[in-house]
Amino acid sequence: MLKILFIGDIVGRPGRDIVCERVPQLRAELGLDVVIANAENAAAGAGITSTIAKSLLNAGVDVITLGDHVWDQRGWEMEIGGFERVCRPANLPAGCPGRDHVVIEAKGVRLAVFTMLGRTFMNLKGECPFLAADALLAKLAGAADAFFVEIHAEATSEKQALGWHLDGRAVAVVGTHTHVPTADAAVLPRGTAFLCDAGMTGPYAGVLGREVAPVLARFLDGMPRKFDVAEGDVRLSGVVVEYDPVAKRAIRCELLTVRK
Repeated sequence: MLKILFIGDIVGRPGRDIVCERVPQLRAELGLDVVIANAENAAAGAGITSTIAKSLLNAGVDVITLGDHVWDQRGWEMEIGGFERVCRPANLPAGCPGRDHVVIEAKGVRLAVFTMLGRTFMNLKGECPFLAADALLAKLAGAADAFFVEIHAEATSEKQALGWHLDGRAVAVVGTHTHVPTADAAVLPRGTAFLCDAGMTGPYAGVLGREVAPVLARFLDGMPRKFDVAEGDVRLSGVVVEYDPVAKRAIRCELLTVRK
């Protein structure tokens, strides 16, 4: 069996710290073969830097994925190409810097990892995630044995629809972006593991990882404010997927929550 941990959106220093502290232990305790993490909010809650990417990879994260905040940190567009195990959303324009997928080998299985950016209610627009996923699967045929797909989207309907669209063709389709873990972990009929949202890795004593007071004030009066990353109730949130490479189907999909 191939055992994969996908870690939901890492938010700020609290999220980075718990990942760096706990991933080595989790790899040993759970017998993990691959660790994938979305780190698009790892730098002060918006974007990522090369220093942060290196620290997460050195801590035992095998693949870093990104989302709609991919370009939030100045200069990252010049650095992303130097990271072989970091990929930006695959359905962004082809001319964007960075890789649209990563292939990592574990237990003799070549696992391709990529992210599709949703289009419903999203500010950063990509190509159709359904058609783009089809095209990338076709492109990687022969270069990978299995596919792990992240859907970074706002609408739950779009996430669920992509799960059904790829059922039987992907090891897993896991949603991110909304920062709230969902209770719908399942293995779909044709063998694809699915979870609508893996949740946030960071401080839950806040609003989506940010301090409560400025967010609440913004809702009350509409005035712009700086949303600092919160501090309390830090958790690592993700999903563990077990995949049978002989049967070519997932056999387990389970939400994981680790408290600091």
